Amino acid sequence: MRVLAAMSGGVDSAVAAARAVDAGHEVVGVHLALSATPGTLRTGSRGCCSKEDAGDARRAADVLGIPFYVWDFADRFKEDVIDDFVAAYAAGETPNPCLRCNEKIKFSALADRAAALGFDAVVTGHYARLEDGVLRRAVDADKDQSYVLAVLTAQQLSRAMFPVGDTPKPQIRAEAAERGLAVANKPDSHDICFIPSGDTRAFLGAKIGIRPGAVVDADGEVLANHEGVHGFTIGQRKGLGLPGPAADGKPRYVTGIDPDSGTVRVGSAEDLQVWTVQADRAIWTSGSAPAGPIECVAQVRAHGGTASAVAEAVGDGLIVRLREPLTGVARGQAVVLYRPDASGDEVIGSGTINGTSRDASDAVSSAGASTVQ
Repeated sequence: MRVLAAMSGGVDSAVAAARAVDAGHEVVGVHLALSATPGTLRTGSRGCCSKEDAGDARRAADVLGIPFYVWDFADRFKEDVIDDFVAAYAAGETPNPCLRCNEKIKFSALADRAAALGFDAVVTGHYARLEDGVLRRAVDADKDQSYVLAVLTAQQLSRAMFPVGDTPKPQIRAEAAERGLAVANKPDSHDICFIPSGDTRAFLGAKIGIRPGAVVDADGEVLANHEGVHGFTIGQRKGLGLPGPAADGKPRYVTGIDPDSGTVRVGSAEDLQVWTVQADRAIWTSGSAPAGPIECVAQVRAHGGTASAVAEAVGDGLIVRLREPLTGVARGQAVVLYRPDASGDEVIGSGTINGTSRDASDAVSSAGASTVQ
C-alpha cells in the first residue's frame, strides 16, 4: 500500500514508519506543525511539535530513506483541540485533548488529506493493535493508548495502522538503536503537548480570565473562594485553597462543579463514587450501535481503573450501569467500553461523559444482568 507515516519526532513513530517500510509499503513521512510559534527546543519530556522534534523526524526519515514533508495544521489544531480544551474547562468539564487530537486531527484532517493525495492509510506510533478492523489494547499495558483511540469510527480505523502495538516499549527503543535512529533514547513526551510548562491552571487562567466563585461543602457552607472553575476537576484533592481537612480529619475532594454559579463542591472520598455514567457522542468501533444492552468493562481515564458494567445505546449516546463504583468520573472525559472476554482488550465503543449518578440502586446486579449481545 501507499501509506503516510505521521512522524512526531519521537521513537515510537520512527519505528512505526520503519516497520511500514519493512512490510513493503510505499511510505512517505510527514511531521505535523501544530503550533504557529513552535519552540526551538523541548523542555525535557514536556511538550512536543518543537523545531527540534521536526528536525528529529526529518533525520529519522533520512535514515529510512523515505520522502519527508512538514504539513501546517496549526490553525486546525487550535480550533479543534486547544479551543475545545479551553471551552470544556470553562464549562466545568475535564476534557482529554489527546482524544480530540486523534479524532479531529490525525485521523480526520490528516487522514482526509492523505486519502485525497492517494494514500491508503495513515501510520502512527500509537500503542494499540488493529486485527481485522478490531481495535485492541497494546501488548505493553503501561503504554496502551487504545483508550485515546476509542473515538475513531470504523471508517477511520480502516485507514489506520499501528505497527508498534504488539511490542513492549523497551524493545521499541532497542530496535530504534539497532536501526541507527538517533531518537532511540529520546524521552517520551508527557503532560499536555501545547502546555510545555505543565501548569494547566495558569494556561487556562490566561485564556479564560478570573471568574470568582466559592468552594462549598455538602451543606452549602462556604469554605473558600476561588478565581475560576477551570482550576478544578472532579476528584481533585490538592490545590483547593482550604484551610485544612474536614472536621473528621479526612481529606476533601472536588465532588461537583457548577460553571454557571461558579460553585465548587467538596466532600469525602465516598462522595466520589458513581454507579451510572451517561454519555453522548457515542462511537461504536463496529460501525453500528448494539441492538440492546451489552456486557462490557468500562474505563473512564486513560490509565484509570475499570469496572464491570452493562452498557446500552440511547439515541446518539449511551448509558453505562456499573457493577462496582468508579471514582473521579468527570463530565468531558470519555467512557470507553471493552469486551469482557478472557483477554479484555477489544474496544467496543466510547462516549463523552455528560452525567453521572451516585444512586447505587441504578447499579447492575450479577444475577440480574441485561441481555448480552
